[in-house]
Amino acid sequence: MQRHFISLTRAVIIPFLLMLAAPGYSQTATSIQITRSAPQGLPASSVGGDTVGSPEIDSALMGDDHDTDLGGGDNDNAGGAVVNRVIVSGHGGGVTATSRRRAESNPEVRFSLTGLNLHDQRFANGGNQFAVEPPDQGLCAGNGFVLESVNDVLRIFDSAGDALTGPIDLNSFYGYAPAINRAARPVTFGPSVTDPSCYFDQETHRWFHLVLTLDRASPTAQTLSGTNHLDIAVSTTADPTKPWVVYHIPVQNDGTQGTPDHNCVARVGTQLVHGPCLGDYPHIGADAHGIYVTTNEFNLNAPGLRGAQIYALSKRALASNAQTITVQLFDTTDPTLTLDGSPGFTVWPALSPAAHHDHDDEGEDDDGGGREFLLSSVAVFSATRMDNRLRVWSLTNTRSLNATPALVLTSRVVTVIPYSVPGSSFQKPGSVPLLTCVADPACAPLIGSTVNTTNLETRLPSNDSRMQQVVFADGKLWCALDTGLSIDGNPQNGIAYFVIKPNSLHVVQQGYVGLSNNNVNYPALAVTPEGRGVMGFTLVGADHFPSAAYVSIDAKVGAGDIHIIAEGAGPQDGFTGYVPLGATPPRPRWGDYGAAVADGADIWIASEFIDQTCTYAEFLTPPLGQCGGTRAALGNWATRISKLFVEP
Repeated sequence: MQRHFISLTRAVIIPFLLMLAAPGYSQTATSIQITRSAPQGLPASSVGGDTVGSPEIDSALMGDDHDTDLGGGDNDNAGGAVVNRVIVSGHGGGVTATSRRRAESNPEVRFSLTGLNLHDQRFANGGNQFAVEPPDQGLCAGNGFVLESVNDVLRIFDSAGDALTGPIDLNSFYGYAPAINRAARPVTFGPSVTDPSCYFDQETHRWFHLVLTLDRASPTAQTLSGTNHLDIAVSTTADPTKPWVVYHIPVQNDGTQGTPDHNCVARVGTQLVHGPCLGDYPHIGADAHGIYVTTNEFNLNAPGLRGAQIYALSKRALASNAQTITVQLFDTTDPTLTLDGSPGFTVWPALSPAAHHDHDDEGEDDDGGGREFLLSSVAVFSATRMDNRLRVWSLTNTRSLNATPALVLTSRVVTVIPYSVPGSSFQKPGSVPLLTCVADPACAPLIGSTVNTTNLETRLPSNDSRMQQVVFADGKLWCALDTGLSIDGNPQNGIAYFVIKPNSLHVVQQGYVGLSNNNVNYPALAVTPEGRGVMGFTLVGADHFPSAAYVSIDAKVGAGDIHIIAEGAGPQDGFTGYVPLGATPPRPRWGDYGAAVADGADIWIASEFIDQTCTYAEFLTPPLGQCGGTRAALGNWATRISKLFVEP
């Protein structure tokens, strides 16, 4: 049964967004040539392995997203083997949200099912996997199929929700050695694969799957070599269970493998020397002519953000599985593209449910040359961690990707309702057997831990106000991000959403979504070509364990009431929140992004939630930590996939 809760939104006060900077500037691109692999079939699913192995955690990712300043600063986890994905320190004040609105349409849930979970992640490929947090979500749908990808695994369903495969590890999918082979002597390691996303293109009837892959310095060590690449798998047919080809885009940008030198640095002892960059947080966008992938570029082995990168590829060439493709790379650190001296950060490219993306409903076009829109937020750069500006980016002349690329990147700045970097989110108390195990001298050694009795039940992170999923539909850009809110005078976390006409910069709709005494996190939205949408997210707080929820959204009245699709069964209980399994001090992880996609009149959403709970006695029952196969020893995250019908 659906339950209805308050949705808070703020009326549009400023009918037109104002340009706050000088006229948009542009920059030309750097070209990189890439080639594809031979077609390779979908690997078979194999689930099993030891309950807890050694090592259980990929140490190369233990520096992931620590609370370190974007501009640099000290980070004890930075070193030769550690990925340094630093984010903003501190959070802004809560934005007051007091009103609510209801959307015209009420999406109908056709069905909902539990998707991939940490048990699938850990025990895919015969158990030759790591325990990984957080659950980064990729979802795409079309042609009667649904593909869900979370962390290092994927699974394919039909449109009725029937599983066509078991969990398949991404190392095997991309043709790599297993993430870890604990049976080998010495233990061996494949590349570290992370941050999946995917897209089905209705026009070309091809599937695109994207990950960031970090190479090891040696197959017998977890140390990273420095090279890292975006891997784009492209289906050879409209059926994702058939063979795929893979393209590799090097993103270390240190002058090797045909990359430009972006002068990233690495820490060697107390010195900073020239080193590789990291192409973090990749995401896919598309228009009629191109596939666009954006990253946040950091120093790989030292603190510090460099700036967002934008990679443009011919969709026609990818869909035809061309042997060689030229990639166009745009760097937002170019001085003509910075704002207040800051580069782009999480410049999210738009996806469109329609085949063409050349004009909007304002009657403005670009002479058929093609245009891709992207969005980013700026509060992370503010001293107060609060702002009321978004950046609207445009890549024009995208049709040229099919011949001689001649794209131009521009950026404009607009005012919107205020948003801020949120703090962490409280969750409803409940059974947390992993926390108990770490404090138990009889249990801690069984999971590879020393005893620690000072851990507390975790608070979930709520992202850092970076832009989340962006859609271009009905001539408008639709987007959302996490923000701090103040509801009834109480600080908590919620969502700010925006609907913008990108040519005139007219704000069609904007507002907040929140629930008193609770938090809503990690929005992902999808919109039909007619402008009817759904935004999924995690609901968690004093009244709810982490739950999968959604609101309807349209351009006329904004967001509707909050509906819970799947109520959480217990608290999040993962290793990143506990010393010594995670960092010191602990930095709990809870998703970096959700996913949503339109498929005709249907919208699919996937959100992180907790679908299990168990007692400590059940946790100790063999196999250790699995609680009847509902979790893994080091965590219990899960995902919820739901199909909703949206009235045209």
